[in-house]
Amino acid sequence: MNNFTDPAILFFLLGIFSGLVKSNLEIPAQVSRFLSLYLLMALGLKGGFALHESGFNTQVLGGLGAAVVLAVLVPLISYPILKRCTSAFDAAAIAATYGSVSAVTFITAVQFLEKSEIAYGGHMAAAMALMESPAIILAVLFANMARKQAKGAGAETVPGKGFGHLLQESFTEGAQLLLLGAMLIGFMSGSAGKEAMQPFTGDLFKGMLAFFLLDMGLTTAKHLPKLKAVSKWMIAYAVLAPLAHATLAWLLAQAIGASVGDTALLMVLAASASYIAVPAVVRYAIPEANPSLYVGLSLGITFPLNILVGIPVYVQWAGVQIG
Repeated sequence: MNNFTDPAILFFLLGIFSGLVKSNLEIPAQVSRFLSLYLLMALGLKGGFALHESGFNTQVLGGLGAAVVLAVLVPLISYPILKRCTSAFDAAAIAATYGSVSAVTFITAVQFLEKSEIAYGGHMAAAMALMESPAIILAVLFANMARKQAKGAGAETVPGKGFGHLLQESFTEGAQLLLLGAMLIGFMSGSAGKEAMQPFTGDLFKGMLAFFLLDMGLTTAKHLPKLKAVSKWMIAYAVLAPLAHATLAWLLAQAIGASVGDTALLMVLAASASYIAVPAVVRYAIPEANPSLYVGLSLGITFPLNILVGIPVYVQWAGVQIG
């Protein structure tokens, strides 16, 4: 399926174009926040309804387990590679950014699967939530090791906020709680709830996603100029790392026998990079890191590449079987 004929993707391109030509088109911050919360709530409900129908089984547990493994492996693999190209603190922040996930990329992939009539498990929304925090925790540990190497054993564990507070912040972030809470509500209400919420989770969803991607296009355009100062090695990482992470996800999905839809979503999650949740925590946890670098790479390069090209590629790739 040609992703460039999808209205939501075309609105994303319109947002980029509007930003690049310096149009006064603007989405108010509160409206953008509402759209983000709506999409997460609708996604959580959809996942809960689907999970109510399928129930918990080995496929569900395997998918959740694979998601956690990916969330740990990606930053562990990325950090030593990134340290060869940049400072230890920037490496830790970028490893956290690419080890975590982009909810908008995931939601766009879900919409693509539904349009393509490819089934997927409702538990994949829970997998997305589980993948938020491990990378943040590992990045804080990486940064602490870097501080101790630079200043000796007497260095503070985390400047500004305690490690325990950061853990609590990463696990209780409002958007993540909304996603999981909506999933629980969808699971509890079942088919009756699905019918009652159809106008909310079904009819409105496509339009709201298009509106939000218009805003994301405008935001992406703002970050593109920052990439002029980024080294070619970092730009190469932002392009190639998602492919490597998607390959790792595909191998894990093959090992657990995941369906095509679940495999595609696992690949999308692994290939995506956070530009909201992780930067919000990392800016306090690793103040030595350069935000324009880790946000610029994820939002200026990886996010548009995944939205425009990556998702259809991952979906097609997910159907390839070993042997």
